[in-house]
Amino acid sequence: MQIREICEYIESWAPLAWQESYDNSGLLVGDRSAEVKGVLISLDCTEEVVEEAIKKGCNLIISHHPIIFSGLKRITGANYVERTVIKAIQNNVCIYSCHTNLDHSPKGVSYQLAQKLGITGQVLKPMRDVLKALQYYVPVSHEKAVREALHTAGAGNIGEYSNCSFTQEGLGRFQPSTEANPHTGSAGILSEVNEVKVEMIFPTHLSGQILSALKAAHPYEEVAYSIHSLDNSWQDVGAGYVGTLEKPLSPEEFITFAKKRLGLKALKHTALPSRPISKVAVCGGAGSFLIKEAVKQGCDAYISADIKYHEFFDAENQCLIIDVGHYESEVMIIDAIHDYLSKKISTFAVLLKSETNTNPVFNA
Repeated sequence: MQIREICEYIESWAPLAWQESYDNSGLLVGDRSAEVKGVLISLDCTEEVVEEAIKKGCNLIISHHPIIFSGLKRITGANYVERTVIKAIQNNVCIYSCHTNLDHSPKGVSYQLAQKLGITGQVLKPMRDVLKALQYYVPVSHEKAVREALHTAGAGNIGEYSNCSFTQEGLGRFQPSTEANPHTGSAGILSEVNEVKVEMIFPTHLSGQILSALKAAHPYEEVAYSIHSLDNSWQDVGAGYVGTLEKPLSPEEFITFAKKRLGLKALKHTALPSRPISKVAVCGGAGSFLIKEAVKQGCDAYISADIKYHEFFDAENQCLIIDVGHYESEVMIIDAIHDYLSKKISTFAVLLKSETNTNPVFNA
């Protein structure tokens, strides 16, 4: 198995197109065609993690956070980023990162955090501009074959529903030129064919393969189709997660509950409200940008990390804000990546979770 295949498995769950513009997800170090000897999964990629991979015979590290975030102008070993990259290259260790694309993906980071807290719900702020609509015309005789080819390519999936489409029969007209090679009709003669107009949605990042599937399965030399960008949000893809607890808890009980579920010795929070905690929003990593969204949706509490002093005021006492720490809010994604790949490559022998604690913050 090649590194490329592991990358493709990850990107079918968390497409690179879903990462933020400032991010740097994907294969950061190494050769995509190299054979995989072993995979080590970690939240961060540090010198210690690379050393662990070497000792355990792993030549691919999959980390959530990218070791190369901003551009490297030189690699001299002047800081931990450069030293980590040097060590990886010297020992033929590839490094792959799935960061904000995995934050946004179904059952990604925030979903895993919600699962630790027993929260059942949905994405807090769904993404927009990630769906398109395809409309095409096909003769009745080939309607099913073309439609099924597009479904196989990834079109027509809406939430928990697959193979979704709309069809409408009509009469198609066309006149081939003398240079054409028509599937139906003759050059220079106006033809009429019983056709079907088919419509279905698809993820924007699959545009290339959707069009390839359409043209490969369609019988016409020139396929009549149109693609439209949609303003629709995609409920399964986006930032944060919101839902309800298994049962309401008092604020004091909820603080204790969160610390126990996340294995925390301490956390930071705003003043405890007088009402019970039932509706809770979460966001793994730095999530202060979603505080107002949590308030807007009537959440009793919002759990995230890296919240600055003045950002705690943004809730205006309408929602309990809790900062559990960046590492603590995301470390569970290691298990999720491991479980996902274990199902995809069940016969692969060396698929390990890193034992290196990369958390740079300590609570005294």
